[in-house]
Amino acid sequence: MKIEYDPERDLLYIYFADPQTKSAETATIKPGVYADFDKDGKLIGIEVIDAKEILGTKIEFELPQLSVA
Repeated sequence: MKIEYDPERDLLYIYFADPQTKSAETATIKPGVYADFDKDGKLIGIEVIDAKEILGTKIEFELPQLSVA
């Protein structure tokens, strides 16, 4: 997973696949939030336009820590 945020355009993108993977379909989750799917219907990314407006003025993520066995 890769997360990119462009503060100039206020655009957030979360990659769940290789960033070079081409999107075959985009679905609107809600205005300003879009999910991209590959040709097999697998979720490859989520785009948030006007991220500060949708997520709040502070862009912050907490991810669970995975234990390695």
